[in-house]
Amino acid sequence: MTIRYTPRGVCSRAFEIEVEDDTIQSIQVTGGCDGNLKGLSSLLKGMRVEEAIQRMEGIRCGGKPTSCPDQLAQALKTAL
Repeated sequence: MTIRYTPRGVCSRAFEIEVEDDTIQSIQVTGGCDGNLKGLSSLLKGMRVEEAIQRMEGIRCGGKPTSCPDQLAQALKTAL
């Protein structure tokens, strides 16, 4: 399954997430903090969707009510 998601309230402009058998296969991010998001994508590869959501949901970026990890969690919820 390919999830295409437009995040809201963050610097990233688009996510493309490949999920197979409830496991994250890859994440491509357009925009945002390049190094941080590449690292996050690498760490999430092979992780179960539910675990990734639990770890990232609710993380904030500075004074914003959301963050790129939180928005990734919202995107992954569409795979459940």
